[in-house]
Amino acid sequence: MLRRLLFSTLTIVLAFSFCEALHAQGKNLDWAEKMFSDLKIDFGTVARGADTRTEIIIENLYEEEVTLVKVGTTCGCTAAKPDKTLLKTHDKARIEVVMNTVKFMHRKDSNVDVTLRFHGAKGTAEKTVRVPITAYIRSDVVLTPGNADFGSIEFGQVAEKTLKIAYAGRQDWKITGIRNGNDIIDAQIVETERGGGRVTYQLTVRLKEDAGIGTIQDKIYLLTDDQKSPEVPVLITGRVSPDIEILPNNFALGKLTPGEVKQFNVVIKGKRPFSISEIECDTHPDCFEIRELKGDMKTVHVVPFKLTTPDALGEFAETFTVTIAGRQKTLSFDAKGIIRTGS
Repeated sequence: MLRRLLFSTLTIVLAFSFCEALHAQGKNLDWAEKMFSDLKIDFGTVARGADTRTEIIIENLYEEEVTLVKVGTTCGCTAAKPDKTLLKTHDKARIEVVMNTVKFMHRKDSNVDVTLRFHGAKGTAEKTVRVPITAYIRSDVVLTPGNADFGSIEFGQVAEKTLKIAYAGRQDWKITGIRNGNDIIDAQIVETERGGGRVTYQLTVRLKEDAGIGTIQDKIYLLTDDQKSPEVPVLITGRVSPDIEILPNNFALGKLTPGEVKQFNVVIKGKRPFSISEIECDTHPDCFEIRELKGDMKTVHVVPFKLTTPDALGEFAETFTVTIAGRQKTLSFDAKGIIRTGS
């Protein structure tokens, strides 16, 4: 028998809402289907050559291990690949699903089949979950390259990508605008050629300097005067890497005793010289001492901390906010330990 773990109230509410939505569609989920973030994928209408991809996230909700025995697709127009196959409790596997819009056109239907094996104390259970996939690949609109991929960009830098949109069909076909819901992305479209039933546009996509650190995966939509297919999605991908890092970002204070004095160092390093104007903490400000900051411009700062452990027993945690001179966005790191008597 499967043994479910206890979840937080928020997780229960989200899971209940998800299950209710599927139940309303006449779908009762089995143990394997409950692990899937999506049980259906609809890419909608996309341009030929467009980078068309998404992720299915599978989370092990159980105490026992779950193995992804096999992941495959039922049509050559799609490919699916997991980033891991063995899932312990609360582990997540991401299956990247890609539609081939270069070799295939018009409506394409496929499935991702994932076979899961549950390793229980009284034996194993195996189940294959099928996730339907559909897309309509336009033959009259071609996107080159298939997406705006910024790759790796350093924090605070501006990046730009240019794409070509080629249309063959109506003499008066037009792109009328862009739907963009992401504040860190700026997009502009310019018509560059028209004649003989062919139209060419140039799309310029810019990543703004205030883009936050982390992965970027979003879409913008080209709005057209085509009533049947009024939107053409364009995938935007990239990763903003930090120019300044705190090492370690999660400092382990270990076992502490009440009244103990502990000293430790945190290293803050950047790709160019910078100065630290302030380091603050809110939860236990009276417990920490930091040597006075001199405002020196360096690529590496070694910051010494002194902790005087409070009397309260149990978990001890603090989040520090680091302000870099001349920068609005702050950095942060955590310090955690546990206070016990006689340790």
